[in-house]
Amino acid sequence: MTETPELRPLPYDDFLATVRTLATRIGEAAWRPDFLIGIGRGGLTPAVYISQQAGIPMLSIDHSAQVPGFADDLLAKVAAMSQAGTRFVFVDDINDSGGTIAYIRGVLAAQGGVAENLRFAVLINNIRSKATVDYTVQMIDRDVEKCWFVFPWEAVAGDETLVQEALSVPERLA
Repeated sequence: MTETPELRPLPYDDFLATVRTLATRIGEAAWRPDFLIGIGRGGLTPAVYISQQAGIPMLSIDHSAQVPGFADDLLAKVAAMSQAGTRFVFVDDINDSGGTIAYIRGVLAAQGGVAENLRFAVLINNIRSKATVDYTVQMIDRDVEKCWFVFPWEAVAGDETLVQEALSVPERLA
């Protein structure tokens, strides 16, 4: 039997402080992106906030809906643009297992994306993730912290929905 994870809401003020810190780190870095790319679903809201604060235009892809080919077609366009020198920072809420970031990096590499023009930013980063990120604010260790972070935009979902989402990919809480 699978244990029900603790749901840990991230208060809006904490979210805002975290996203402001991440926006500052991205905006003040010597390496400046031409575009942010919000990764749907969880990275869309932070990417909008970062775009507003840092003055960097935002694009989006949807990986979470798992529509075959949808994100891949857009990632092929990003890969081509990176070959021409355009710089991108992909934004997500959390790097847990690393599955999303590894998938996106794999598609970009297969399409000839130029790695030095592609970076990743998350609000929360699991030190045990199989994928690394370039910008983060909060570090967690999934060997210690087994909770499910509930971001402000998820707070409208019921607890049952949140628990199902948390348990849908067990390695995110492993």
